Amino acid sequence: MTGLGDVPWPPPAPIRTERLVLRAPEARDRPVFVELLASAEVHTYLGGPRPRDELERELPAVPERWPGSFVVDLDGAMIGQILLRRASERHRPAASGKADLGYLFLPRAWGLGYAQESCAAALDWFDGVLPGEPVALATQTANVGSMRLAARLGFAEVERFRAWDAEQWLGLRSPAAPPRRPADTLN
Repeated sequence: MTGLGDVPWPPPAPIRTERLVLRAPEARDRPVFVELLASAEVHTYLGGPRPRDELERELPAVPERWPGSFVVDLDGAMIGQILLRRASERHRPAASGKADLGYLFLPRAWGLGYAQESCAAALDWFDGVLPGEPVALATQTANVGSMRLAARLGFAEVERFRAWDAEQWLGLRSPAAPPRRPADTLN
């Protein structure tokens, strides 16, 4: 995965939703990044967790600090991460070079709508800084919750394929239509 290019980062102000704040990672988030990346439950459909001791050694003081990496903050505490980055040539041809949406949430934050709320806000941000660009999302078909979330966010299936001994789903989200100016509307 590679960066998004010359987008303003971090955003001039954190992105606020009804319940959440999307912001750039900070040093105080490091323990939660370790927890997310070492969690077998979080990584059930992502190829498995990384060893905690390896993460403790290798993660920088401020992990994941690059354009498109948002911490999802609830009441001042990190509960997850939203990732928007370019898919590399190693990905499916339909996704290569496009922005790719990923997300990780602590299990205690599952089932409360935080993923949809924060992903929708991150996609709105993306549409504002890189208008007209589609976004890809891949998930295992066995990950029913992720499949439902992709549909609610407007991703449409492009293909299914086999990887990591499981069926995978790849969807694309068309770019948001630019807002219409009053002169563009028909009477």
